[in-house]
Amino acid sequence: MQHDITTGITGEKSVAVKIENTALAMGSGTLRVFATPAMIALIEGCCAESVEDMLPQGITTVGTKVEVEHLAASPLGASILCKSKLTAYDGRRLDFEVEVYDNAGLIGKGTHTRFTVDAQRFIDKAYSKVKQ
Repeated sequence: MQHDITTGITGEKSVAVKIENTALAMGSGTLRVFATPAMIALIEGCCAESVEDMLPQGITTVGTKVEVEHLAASPLGASILCKSKLTAYDGRRLDFEVEVYDNAGLIGKGTHTRFTVDAQRFIDKAYSKVKQ
């Protein structure tokens, strides 16, 4: 399943810290600061969107691994920016390096792995688990 994807592709995605993406709201802590699960979701979205337009119709990517360090807290109202770079691609597996920033600087860094899949086959397989 080879596509027009080459290493070096970059992406950016941003969000604002709001009540709904704080650790308190997401259940990952008790403070109103940007949640680690929200940072992971931002990372996954950033990486997925960076290659989305290069995939044929019916093909998408799914995240399979995230290794990230959440280095600093970000308060309500802060702007959060994820930057991704595709470092390896083998026809199905995509490996990314990621960095996440707030208004004051670097707050997270790590790696993320995604795989290309046929969207319908993937959904059919997932939902077959609940069919009786």
